[in-house]
Amino acid sequence: MTDAGETPLRLAMLGMVEGNGHPYSWSAIFNGYDPEAMAALCPFPGIVTYLGREPSGTEGVGARVGAKVTHVWTDDPEDAPKVARAALIPDVAARPEDVIGAVDAVLVATDVGGEHVARCRPFVEAGVPVFVDKPLADSAADLATFRGWVRDGGARLLSSSCMRYAKEFAPFRESTHDLGELRFVTITMAKSWERYGIHALEAVYPVLGPGFVSARALATGTADSGGVIVRLRHRSGADVLVTQSYDLTGSFGVLQIAGTAGHAHAAFSDTYYAFRAQLEAFVGYLKSGVLPFPFAETDELIRIVIAGRVSRDEGGREVLLEEFA
Repeated sequence: MTDAGETPLRLAMLGMVEGNGHPYSWSAIFNGYDPEAMAALCPFPGIVTYLGREPSGTEGVGARVGAKVTHVWTDDPEDAPKVARAALIPDVAARPEDVIGAVDAVLVATDVGGEHVARCRPFVEAGVPVFVDKPLADSAADLATFRGWVRDGGARLLSSSCMRYAKEFAPFRESTHDLGELRFVTITMAKSWERYGIHALEAVYPVLGPGFVSARALATGTADSGGVIVRLRHRSGADVLVTQSYDLTGSFGVLQIAGTAGHAHAAFSDTYYAFRAQLEAFVGYLKSGVLPFPFAETDELIRIVIAGRVSRDEGGREVLLEEFA
């Protein structure tokens, strides 16, 4: 619980794009929710299902961590009142910029990286802390903009995938000593490389750590036509193979780690836990001023996303991450 008398941080949930229901789920995790309204209004059955599994029911974690979603804005004006009713949000904003001065931080809840510079700019320039859904960016130019905001402007900015916090992979984030020297890691992921490749990458990155060298698309398609297989080289000598396909929903986040002394296997399953831990990490950052991980990790991860896309679009050439440094 928060300390007696402590005023909860006020958060704004901003944006909603096709195929992404984070304003519903993230707001409900903070605020709790109205089960009947959520079932009736949320167009994402998966969200209704995993929220309903939690024994806490309508009680959100906001009271415990000291934060509440107080404002919501969505790209389609008809969506925001539905989110507000389902997730108990008191204020609907007419424009995203209207929340400046009314909240302590904003969450940009959209997963189209190419839109994030424009969505974040008003808040970065106003000095408002921002959480940005994955991927932070999907082009070198946009990554350079974010890099400059953090390095030169001191922007308070955090972006991550919930897969960084998945409890199923926690043992490997702690140690892979029993597996010996890692040689080969595979992970499967659904949907597109541009929007969901970062999920696969951020599951693997805390296990291997910094030091990815290159990406090469071994099986190439187009951004719209389906899957891609991307081979990543790491300076440790380990190879990572990401298999991505739009319809791999039944194999979302299946991880295999092979080392010189053993192997391990795990599969992602608890979406609520991962989202909750991700959002709690942002609140911890707001209160402490200490990032849960350095921005340099996000920078490297986005360069992997970009390198994979460039390799796919250029017929499978090996693309070095240093091309986008």
